[in-house]
Amino acid sequence: MRHLLFSIYLIISLIATARAQTPMPRMELTAGFYRIEAEVAATQKNRTQGLMHRRSMQPNEGMIFVFTQEDRHCMWMRNTFLPLSVAFLDADGRILNIEDMEPQTEDNHCATAPARFALEMNKGWFVGKGIKPGQRIGGIEKSPRPQ
Repeated sequence: MRHLLFSIYLIISLIATARAQTPMPRMELTAGFYRIEAEVAATQKNRTQGLMHRRSMQPNEGMIFVFTQEDRHCMWMRNTFLPLSVAFLDADGRILNIEDMEPQTEDNHCATAPARFALEMNKGWFVGKGIKPGQRIGGIEKSPRPQ
């Protein structure tokens, strides 16, 4: 009986989570020769939700966080099941630093200088493509204004 109740609770929680996640707008970015299909988190609600509760992400998909101001922003992985790498970007789209993040942790991963954007990709994506700090992410100038 206890197992049945837990299963029902789990199913209801998953359905509620799926309904709570509204699709985010998408945009195309580039990193060197590589194309990125990025979901855009430009509102406080979307920035707070981020990639929480996701179980998978395609190899060249990611999420770009558009912050309201440049600052030394930090990211964490509460309720995030995917191992991710985050690149913090300045206002021109130049990578300041890249941090690897482990699932379901609350460790802070912070920009080393004031950042305007953060780009999350599957863990190891940047290293695997030879993308390093100092390189520019293309298309960032087309991002929507943050709210």
